Amino acid sequence: MLSAAPTTLAGMAVNTSAESPLPVGEVSRLIGGWIDRLGAVWVEGQITQLSRRPGAGVVFLTLRDPSYDISVSVTCYRQVFDAVADVVSEGARVVVLAKPEWYAPRGQLSLRAAEIRPVGVGELLARLEQLKKALTREGLFAPERKKPLPFLPQLVGLVCGRASAAERDVLENARHRWPAVRFEVRNVAVQGVHAVPQVVQAVKELDALEDVDVIIVARGGGSVEDLLPFSDEQLIRTVAQCRTPVVSAIGHEPDNPLLDHVADLRASTPTDAAKKVVPDVGEEYERVRLLRDRARRCVAALVEREERGLAHALARPSIEDPHRMIDERADQVADLLDRGRRCLRHQLDRADSELTHTHARVVALSPAATLRRGYAVLQKADGHAVRDPGEVEAGEALRARVGEGEFSVRVDT
Repeated sequence: MLSAAPTTLAGMAVNTSAESPLPVGEVSRLIGGWIDRLGAVWVEGQITQLSRRPGAGVVFLTLRDPSYDISVSVTCYRQVFDAVADVVSEGARVVVLAKPEWYAPRGQLSLRAAEIRPVGVGELLARLEQLKKALTREGLFAPERKKPLPFLPQLVGLVCGRASAAERDVLENARHRWPAVRFEVRNVAVQGVHAVPQVVQAVKELDALEDVDVIIVARGGGSVEDLLPFSDEQLIRTVAQCRTPVVSAIGHEPDNPLLDHVADLRASTPTDAAKKVVPDVGEEYERVRLLRDRARRCVAALVEREERGLAHALARPSIEDPHRMIDERADQVADLLDRGRRCLRHQLDRADSELTHTHARVVALSPAATLRRGYAVLQKADGHAVRDPGEVEAGEALRARVGEGEFSVRVDT
């Protein structure tokens, strides 16, 4: 039966034209017939409008998807709503068993509720835990995805409620710590049906600004239901895709929305966020002073150590009296020179004595000395000395060499 409606509508599109259109009532009737074939469904949402007119047998309410800008009208008999009237009001999250209905005269779609069940805190927490596990498996909460915060942000983006205590805490504490810090504030709804789309839009706008160095999403404390927008999957994925570091400052220390896990830094309170994002000018001045003093002490110690080393070096004999070593070596050289001269003189004297003695011996043994003693040497014409009488003949001319000269002689016999 459910397949007949698409066929009917398809045929309606084929059988109509500008010359032969269908009347509005016929189109509304066909749509209503198709919707009537739909069965009852369980729908979850947040009640944004609730109308209980005195004496009326029907209650009107609007059911909204907290994550998207989509709403649907819901009607129910008074006795259906009275069963949960004590625990359900505007802003409550409920699960409704309803059948879609089409109001042909106005062309409106609504849901006829047969049962309404409030979503309890325990159930909400269980769903959040399931969502947390799913996002964890995707790696959205991984530590390696966390971006470091800048040391001194020049422009801080702030997403918070209008004129809220969270806004005042962040601005006052941040400017008290660093007066020159600037803020780009986006005031949004921080609870209710409009919270998620407004916070998502504000985060995207701030992330698109090049001058924004860090984004703080802040809200004061509240119930679990009040903080549900900050555990919405759409917001979590938006923050995970931001290029700018995001700081979560939602509620108080015990509060732990999923935004805390995906943010690059979790602050326990808005005041704590201001302290973690903006450095304290007094502390920085003190840190600079301490570092400057430490640097001075280090330089003074280094100079003092080098001065001691220089004084020690200057106290060395080789530096204090650099000519001392030369003078000592000069005396040694002079002594060695005198010793060398004495040795050389002694050697020369001994050599001279030996030479004189040898010379005397040579002179005494020389042929000239023999000739001077009266001896003569006879030589033939060829210069050969005559040693044997048989070597000469009678009448042969010889030369006689004596100590003072020579003369000619002739052999007689």
